[in-house]
Amino acid sequence: MSNTPWWRGAVIYQIYPRSFLDTNGDGVGDLPGIIERLDYVASLGVDAIWVSPFFRSPMADFGYDIADQRDVDPLFGTLDDFDRLLARAHALGLKVMIDQVFSHTSDQHAWFRESRQSRDNPRADWYVWADAREDGTPPNNWLSIFGGVAWKWEPRRRQYYLHNFLSSQPDLNFHNPEVQQATLDYVKFWLDRGVDGFRLDSINFCFHDAQLRDNPAKPESERVGRGFSPDNPYAFQYHYYNNTRPENVGFLERLRALLDQYPGAVTLGEISSEDSLATTAEYTAPGRLHMGYSFELLVDDYSAGYIRATVEKLEATMRDGWPCWAVSNHDVQRAVTRWGGHPADPAMARMLAVLVCSLRGSVCIYQGEELGLGEADVPFEALRDPYGITFWPNFKGRDGCRTPMPWTGEALAGFSSARPWLPIPAEHRALSVQAQDAAEDSVLNAFRAFLAWRHARPALTGGAIRFLDSAEPVLMFERESQGETLLLAFNLSAAPVRHPLPGGHWRALDMPGPVAGRCEDGELALPAHAVYCARRD
Repeated sequence: MSNTPWWRGAVIYQIYPRSFLDTNGDGVGDLPGIIERLDYVASLGVDAIWVSPFFRSPMADFGYDIADQRDVDPLFGTLDDFDRLLARAHALGLKVMIDQVFSHTSDQHAWFRESRQSRDNPRADWYVWADAREDGTPPNNWLSIFGGVAWKWEPRRRQYYLHNFLSSQPDLNFHNPEVQQATLDYVKFWLDRGVDGFRLDSINFCFHDAQLRDNPAKPESERVGRGFSPDNPYAFQYHYYNNTRPENVGFLERLRALLDQYPGAVTLGEISSEDSLATTAEYTAPGRLHMGYSFELLVDDYSAGYIRATVEKLEATMRDGWPCWAVSNHDVQRAVTRWGGHPADPAMARMLAVLVCSLRGSVCIYQGEELGLGEADVPFEALRDPYGITFWPNFKGRDGCRTPMPWTGEALAGFSSARPWLPIPAEHRALSVQAQDAAEDSVLNAFRAFLAWRHARPALTGGAIRFLDSAEPVLMFERESQGETLLLAFNLSAAPVRHPLPGGHWRALDMPGPVAGRCEDGELALPAHAVYCARRD
């Protein structure tokens, strides 16, 4: 395993800075807060942290609308704070990955402020500008993910500009080589500071169709999946022309050539396309991204058949690339609620952590997932997410998964000395780090124990995967490496089940963490949300 890159099979812990720990009493988390809790993160047994955006931003989309890619927003601290964070993480043996948002900037970015002034300034072609149709309407039918048309009129240029997300997030024109080079330049800025890698936001959105062709309509029966509900008109189209264009591959290869100059540096691309698994396989081919992940396990679908079909499809197409899996992040309802309902079931939380960490690939664990936190119910008057405000009440947005970390059971959960930017529910405070640290059988301590056990199992960190036929709600697969074959069987339901044990000679392993299944007379007995693990003799 000594020649295996650090990121293959790594567990990456996602930190959402606004909600991790506030040290200056403004109700918003900051970089010094992350530094203060890095010992806790290291205690989990993870390999790396991914820090969501902390760059200068007007915060219309909470940091994913960047106004300066080379500086820290004063809300979060300073560049010196980031350098201290990097040094402390490395001292603890943690790699540091940061978000990069290539496809768009804030409308407050200096590049856009210049570009919007005229059609002949030095950055006039740095963003996607287009003339109106003869009747004054936008140049085509492209839609924004956040609702409505993807074009906004700019009177100074008498043109529309493209925004695939908020209207305050104008899309950069990657057909312009100067834009590509400027992007690589600020990536190099962070590499030179010592970061170990990048999570690339919406990486398939960099290029648009230069001919601005209309997207075709999508039949009503297909307006599901990919995280977009039928209530959002974005689901009404096949998005063939406003993202995932073939030119993107060439840019990814330029990016990889830069990363290859920094041994150990890694890229993880977030991919959401009409066929995200196929795009993930394409983007992680040799000489492109190191890893990719999509939303396939971040949706409402939850069954053994769905999970198996998703992983097997990627395995069949991704011949040389490396996947990364996640079941929760800052953009979707927390998995224990999305798949298990309310209240959050700690047995399910344990099982899901083992499941996602047992698939072939690397893993992203979202802060609070190790505590078994469920989705917070944020009332409309407390919402901050523009996505949720727009689509309320059918879709409540992303605030419910972004509430602050509960460090203690006190009213402010040890997060801040001031009113937090989002409310912290009482059920989260009951699951605080402080309370779970002290409880031997807590979800937190089960998570730590499992990750320590996993680290010693090459079959789980880098082995091949083969699914076995099983009846719902049982998911069953083998992992194999270096002559060791492990069998894992998961009961995805809240009721006990029995299931035949696959043929062969198996010796049960004492896997720490989840509720344990057992073998009785050649049959698996799996309590609710249990996991059975065995090694082939």
